[in-house]
Amino acid sequence: MIQSWGKGEEEGRQISSEIKNHLQAFKDMQKTSPGLQRAKYKLLAGAPPHEKKLLTVGISSALHPHESHLLDALRALFQASSGPELGCVVVLVSLSDSDPEWLSQTVANISDLFQTHIEARQLLVVRGQLGGPPPEALYSVQKADHALLMNFAANLSEYFLMLDDQVRCMPKFISTIYWTLSAWKELPWVTLEFSSLSFAGKVFRSSDLPRLASFLLVFPKDTPTHVLLSEFPPLLAQSTPIRFGSSVFYHVGNRSGLESACFPADKEKVFGEPDNPTASVRTDMVMLSNNIPQYAYTLNKESFATLNPVRGNYLTVILEEPRKVTRVEVLTGSDKEGKHQLRRGQVELGFGPLEDLQGCARYTLLGPVVEGRLDQMVSYEEDSLEALGCIRLLVLEAQESWLLIRQIKVWTTEYDEEEEG
Repeated sequence: MIQSWGKGEEEGRQISSEIKNHLQAFKDMQKTSPGLQRAKYKLLAGAPPHEKKLLTVGISSALHPHESHLLDALRALFQASSGPELGCVVVLVSLSDSDPEWLSQTVANISDLFQTHIEARQLLVVRGQLGGPPPEALYSVQKADHALLMNFAANLSEYFLMLDDQVRCMPKFISTIYWTLSAWKELPWVTLEFSSLSFAGKVFRSSDLPRLASFLLVFPKDTPTHVLLSEFPPLLAQSTPIRFGSSVFYHVGNRSGLESACFPADKEKVFGEPDNPTASVRTDMVMLSNNIPQYAYTLNKESFATLNPVRGNYLTVILEEPRKVTRVEVLTGSDKEGKHQLRRGQVELGFGPLEDLQGCARYTLLGPVVEGRLDQMVSYEEDSLEALGCIRLLVLEAQESWLLIRQIKVWTTEYDEEEEG
């Protein structure tokens, strides 16, 4: 599957045949490519953590023509994170420029400004070099830089987050990723996308990094890195993107001319208000007095409350007419205190509406409820003509308490693209 969420669609189509041509080579290749097997690394600051962490935050940085963003990026990252959050991550910076003066000054600045994090083994700075001849073209250099970064990160943690030095983090982004990974832990996925940026905000399993790093080096020099990152999940059976509706990363600054050739102009996808299409709502949960399930789908302050839901209970939104839906948000629990949330549940998408309007013939998983809520983009197989008929909230574990389904929001319109920053 090649999902086309706007940016990168044309490039994805252009190289899809190339992807297929290289697929067998990818399947036949060793776990790590020869260039990565002979890669050499130099520790510039810090040391690897004593024990494997939950998450490595990976940043590849080079000398920018006009200014350096790395120090600001690191400062913002650490300021957005609490002590307990930083205890489960390691920040890995790979400096990829060969200018010795810039390297020396950058390492000195990092060591001075972030000494506490370096001593706590929360920050590690390295420089890597592939075995064999050095890459020449810009794309080759960029792909080599990120392959080296991923290759080094493979054994540091369970998961790997891709960032760059022109991306900033929302407060508590580590907690957001932590709880999402906990909910997705037993589910099949290759890439989780925590922003709509083309490059940054993607999380991978560290066990996949050797294959992903090798995958980047299989293709010719003019194949953009961000396109390959989007083409990698289908090779491991993730047929559609898993992208969350609320971004926790955003882009700042302007790319240079050379960088713009590698990185597309990152634009955040901005949605308007939800436009819930006409639908009926059915549930097998306990209904109390005049509190009806339709309240959960009404775009106002009304909500649906029930008591002691059990595993297998559901609340299903049945669209009057099947529609192409672009985003779904499900909110449970009270708005301020967070009480009466659904503790374990998932949201499913239904296709093939039944004639009696009781639901749909088949359902596929959109995603698990994380801390009482779900906010995800809806992706479709390429060239899929089938529209969505139902949205079902399913209880996965009994809870002896109230459950408040506060609101279900649906977007059917395409988003607007606006420049970030």
